[in-house]
Amino acid sequence: MMTTLPLDTLRNEFGPRLQENVQLAHYTTARVGGKAGALVVIQSSSEFASAAAFLWSHMLEFTILGGGTNILISDEGLPGVVLLNRARGIRIDTHSSVPVAWAEAGAGLAALAHQSALRGLSGLEWAAAIPGTVGGAVYGNAGAFGGDTATTLLLAEILDPQDGKVSLSAGDLHYEYRRSCLKREQSQAIVLSAAFKLETSTREAIQEKMVANSEKRHSSQPPGASLGSMFKNPPGDYAGRLIEAAGLKGKRIGGAEISSQHANFVINDDSARAKDIYQLVVLARDTVRQQFGVNLELEIELLGTFGQEI
Repeated sequence: MMTTLPLDTLRNEFGPRLQENVQLAHYTTARVGGKAGALVVIQSSSEFASAAAFLWSHMLEFTILGGGTNILISDEGLPGVVLLNRARGIRIDTHSSVPVAWAEAGAGLAALAHQSALRGLSGLEWAAAIPGTVGGAVYGNAGAFGGDTATTLLLAEILDPQDGKVSLSAGDLHYEYRRSCLKREQSQAIVLSAAFKLETSTREAIQEKMVANSEKRHSSQPPGASLGSMFKNPPGDYAGRLIEAAGLKGKRIGGAEISSQHANFVINDDSARAKDIYQLVVLARDTVRQQFGVNLELEIELLGTFGQEI
């Protein structure tokens, strides 16, 4: 991969869609992270495919940002180009034998769930309070309240640098808890869009379930700027319970704090740096391992350079 950004080439290709020297903290839910030398705003899946193909052809490294959830970007920022995916098209097919909700990868997962509910279509109630995007859900098998991407995905349209566009089912993506083959293998392939299978119900029944899920989520998860859950739940236990039992609730480093409401969340008080959050993540991982012999696995993704590997 090329180490120096050819800005003239990027300007010629992307024109006014190219932004330079961009502070990435503005595009993450944790509100931390350094700069990108180049950022391109993507407005459609066709733009997404074209931009990725161009960058691959020029051997340029790139990172995709969607809703900015479940990621920690280092204070040094990111090399290469950042593609900010704002491709948010949604289409609901109510006429086929199995109703289908289709969306571009940059669409909000919650928005897709709510638009399906308005048409009396059930299947995405679990997603109604999840803040991430459809692309992130496909990539990481997002889930909540007994539902997940693996059980509702019909097909995902994937663009691979070698194979071009392919349609993959949930089985093809080899889903595991909060993982797919794309995430597990750190594939270069990108998610362009996805279709989810639904079933007919009533607006009232769907709304009732979505409200209950939303209330439960808001009562258990802390407000404020955060990454989301730091760690996956280990088999038969909860990461938050282990971190709390290790005595780390309320632990602060700089402007970051392990939430006193839910210990699997780190909250930024608006003065935190990425290194503060990272140090708390490492502390929680190491302390739980030392006290309980449990190796917590990250649910968040680390983007950029951090001093200590985890």
